[in-house]
Amino acid sequence: MNWLSGMGLARLAFASFVMVSGLALTPVRAEVVVQIDKSSQRMAVSVDGEMRYNWPVSTGRDGYGTPSGTFHPQSMARHYFSRKYYNAPMPHAIFFYYGFAIHGTNDISRLGGPASHGCVRLHPSHAAALFALVERNGSRNTRIEISN
Repeated sequence: MNWLSGMGLARLAFASFVMVSGLALTPVRAEVVVQIDKSSQRMAVSVDGEMRYNWPVSTGRDGYGTPSGTFHPQSMARHYFSRKYYNAPMPHAIFFYYGFAIHGTNDISRLGGPASHGCVRLHPSHAAALFALVERNGSRNTRIEISN
């Protein structure tokens, strides 16, 4: 009977209540807003209206614009390589508009200035953190706003 003491008994009682009452437990989801300002080359990330992160980025350089507007993630890939640009690595890619994505880069010295072919580049650790946040809260609960 020792295994039914303390937390074990509480978990068993809660599980029984959920099964008998027919409650479906769903994970709590938050609203994630990713704001990218091309003029300042910064990304601000908020969760349920509370600022969480503010990072330097690189958007499209001359001749390779990053689209402006409001988007939602269309697909995500933890490990991706560009088919268009010489198999360039795009870790923690969050695709938001056709082939455009937010992703990590190894070219971190260029963050804070336009340098990409149109994607939004982030430090690899920042890209991993954003990827995990979007994965946890879902694409439907994530909004990407890109302004000039």
